[in-house]
Amino acid sequence: MQRPRLVASDVDGTLLGAGDEPSARTRAAVGRMVDAGVPLVLATGRPPRWVPRVCEALGVHTLTVAANGAVLYDAAADRVVAAELLDVDVLAEVVARLRAAVPGCGLAVERVRVGGGALDRREEQFVSEAAYVHAWPLPDHRHVSPGELLGEPVVKVLARHRTLSSEAMARAARDAVGDLVDVTYSAGGGLLECAPRGVTKAHGLARAAAHHAVEAHAVVAFGDMPNDLAMLRWAGHGVAVGNAHPDVLRVADEVAASNLEDGVASVLERWF
Repeated sequence: MQRPRLVASDVDGTLLGAGDEPSARTRAAVGRMVDAGVPLVLATGRPPRWVPRVCEALGVHTLTVAANGAVLYDAAADRVVAAELLDVDVLAEVVARLRAAVPGCGLAVERVRVGGGALDRREEQFVSEAAYVHAWPLPDHRHVSPGELLGEPVVKVLARHRTLSSEAMARAARDAVGDLVDVTYSAGGGLLECAPRGVTKAHGLARAAAHHAVEAHAVVAFGDMPNDLAMLRWAGHGVAVGNAHPDVLRVADEVAASNLEDGVASVLERWF
C-alpha cells in the first residue's frame, strides 16, 4: 500500500487505547497525517453525540461515519449532514420480529435530526423500553412507552439481552429480520445493532470518501469488530488491530498490534 489519501478508523477497541483515550503516540501520528493533507474519517457505531469528546481528545474534528454508517456527521461544524432512516412501518415490523426471534431482549432506538447538532433534542435521541438494560456505564437513554418507541423514524434499533452473546443474538436476528435491516454488533456482551438494509460502515465511508474526492483504492481503514467487516473489505487496505474479532482478522489485508499497543499509530508511522 502506497501512502493513503484518506484514513478511516473505528473508535472503540481500535483507535482508543487504555482508559478509552487515544495515546500520545496515536495523537501525534494522526496530527502529522492531517498536517500532511490526508484526512481522517472516524467510522463508529457511536451516535453523533458521543463523537465530539473523541475529536477533542485527538485534537482533530473530522467528518464522521456514525451509527454504523447510517449517519454522516461533520464534527467541525457540529452538523448531521445526512442520515439513513428506518421508517415507522419497517421499524414496527423489525421490533415485532426481534421480540419473537430473541425472547427476553429489551429494545431501544437511536434518532437524529439532519441539519442539527450532536446534542439537539438530546433527550429524544436514544429512547428505550423499560426492559432494555444499557450496555455502557452512565447511560443517557430515556424509558418510553411502546408507542413512543415506534413513533418516528430511526437510524438504529438496538436489542440487549442479559445472558445471550451478541453472536448468538445476531444469528437469530439475521434469520428473522435480515430482509429488512442490516444486523451487526460491536461488543460481545449481548448487544445487537440494526441499521437500515444495506447500510454499513462501508456505505457511510463511501459517502465520506466521495466528499473528500478519494476512491476506495486510496483508503486505509482500521477496525476490530464485526461491524467493521464491510468497511475493511471496501477499503483499498483493511487493517485489523491485534485484539480484533476472529472474523475481522480473517478478512483483513494486514494485522497490526493491538489497540493497547498503538496498532493504528504503528501503521500510520510508515507514511507520516
